[in-house]
Amino acid sequence: MQATAHTFDPVTRTGSMLLDDGTPLEFDGAAFDAGGLLFLRPGQRVRVELDTSGRVSCVTLQTF
Repeated sequence: MQATAHTFDPVTRTGSMLLDDGTPLEFDGAAFDAGGLLFLRPGQRVRVELDTSGRVSCVTLQTF
């Protein structure tokens, strides 16, 4: 699914995003690391993968 980055802490590699319907989601450092990103700016479009429990498991950049 797609979302927009809302917050990002480069020290802990944690942050939050907003789904297109406005629903907020938080991600942890493991989900950020799984996507291979080095940094994330608020406002960037991201692709989000969820695990079976509904937690964010991977964050990558959305490319067109």
